Amino acid sequence: MKIEILGTGCAKCKALEEAAKQAVAQCGIFAQVEKVDDIQKIMSYGVMSTPGLVIDGVVKSSGKALHVNEIVALIKAQ
Repeated sequence: MKIEILGTGCAKCKALEEAAKQAVAQCGIFAQVEKVDDIQKIMSYGVMSTPGLVIDGVVKSSGKALHVNEIVALIKAQ
């Protein structure tokens, strides 16, 4: 599983990245968590407001920092 955090480094982006790492650990799965700060790549996903959460190439959230339990639910839905 590949999880991408889309954002340029704002506080919400950092919070989402940390929450995603905690969610992966809580689920006990192997997942690559990658921070994407390239504007062109972010725009290629159609995300207009950051932070964005992408799981396996599909945008799951944009514009807000999700809580750990929300990310866990998204991971389990995969």
